[in-house]
Amino acid sequence: MAPASRLTKRKDARTWPRMSSTFCAVILLTSFLIIYCGQLAAGTCEIVMLNRDSSQPRRTIARQTARCACKKGQIAGTTRAMPACVDARIVRTKQWCEMDPCLEDEGCDLLVNKSGWTCTQPGGRIKTTTAL
Repeated sequence: MAPASRLTKRKDARTWPRMSSTFCAVILLTSFLIIYCGQLAAGTCEIVMLNRDSSQPRRTIARQTARCACKKGQIAGTTRAMPACVDARIVRTKQWCEMDPCLEDEGCDLLVNKSGWTCTQPGGRIKTTTAL
């Protein structure tokens, strides 16, 4: 008699689930989309965290953290009161007003020690910003 075939299926063995090629393609494209959406386009910024402290009368302290993907020769800065990529020379030389940090109707002045700038509104209100 011939020996029994060793390729017989065992009832307790688990088989791999069969997946269609379309299902695999959808899973692969979804994972690429998730990875891509986590990346910023070159030359753009987004606000990651914003804290406001109004515990002192007539004074609000705001701290903002931004995430930027700047191009070569640029660094994270502020343009028109929003985070933006600016020329790295501006930050190195601390000529803050060259990056146009204030809104259009506001005037920009450097602080005496060049640690930041002030934006003066037409009504006289002053916003002071210091760089870390």
